[in-house]
Amino acid sequence: MNVSAMSATESWVRASGFQDLVYKNGQAGVTKASVTIIFDNTDKEHCPIGYEQHKEITITRQVVIGGKNKYMINGTNCLNKRVQDLFCSVQLNVNNPHFLIMQGRITKVLNMKPPEILSMIEEAAGTSMYEVKRMSTRSTIERKDIKMKELSSVVKEEIAPKLEKMKTERQQVMEYNKIQRELDLLTRLYVAWRYVSAEETAEKAKIQVQQVHDKIAETRQKIVDGATEVEELNKLVQELQSKVDSEKGGVLETLEKQLKEKDKLEAKALANQKNLKDTVASEEKNKKQLAKSLKEVQYLSYSSCVPTR
Repeated sequence: MNVSAMSATESWVRASGFQDLVYKNGQAGVTKASVTIIFDNTDKEHCPIGYEQHKEITITRQVVIGGKNKYMINGTNCLNKRVQDLFCSVQLNVNNPHFLIMQGRITKVLNMKPPEILSMIEEAAGTSMYEVKRMSTRSTIERKDIKMKELSSVVKEEIAPKLEKMKTERQQVMEYNKIQRELDLLTRLYVAWRYVSAEETAEKAKIQVQQVHDKIAETRQKIVDGATEVEELNKLVQELQSKVDSEKGGVLETLEKQLKEKDKLEAKALANQKNLKDTVASEEKNKKQLAKSLKEVQYLSYSSCVPTR
């Protein structure tokens, strides 16, 4: 196997595939094969950049059965691209090894056309590496430009309209939140006003109820006084009746007159008593009505204090 075994192709390897390089294709328990090249790096004027402190540079390629190939520089894993750049920096292009012309290729080299000879000289001089990198960089820039145009188109046609829509929706949400805060404030003010109004109404109702209670108590006292007066009149009538029974003379006529007057007084007292009872009944009715109104006011005050969801 020649030095080009370090390249990425298999064209210079005397095997149908990289796995054929492994002893008996791995059937004998050996699962990998490797090749290592050791370069003398004592000439610091021509050594690769970054490796001045190394006296030797060891480059290894390892083929693993069923796995990926590995590349190592001085025992450290690295990418194939780094190995190729290292070779190219010292005028060794392992992918197109014109730096080493085998005996069987001398005639082919002599028959090369001028562009091919120029390419071989550039590779041997190490300048082709920079041309390849320049072309690769230009290709990368062109791909990036195409991608940037695609991204700009996406931004202009898709993202920008969505962003504008989101800005409009954001403005609407902010306006909605502002209106909602104002509504909450007005709702609290309204509930507070309803509560204060209900408190005032309840206080007035309490005063009216107390007035009714006082009037009922006064009326009841009048009824008691009227009943006492009727009882006294009844006693007086009985006394007069006794006198009438005992006296049959001229006094009878006088007593009858007095009796009639007492009857009138009694009738008047009974009428007053009836009126007082009617007044008490009316006041009782008013009391019940005011109590009902007071309950309604208290319910209204309670419901106003509870915010509506």
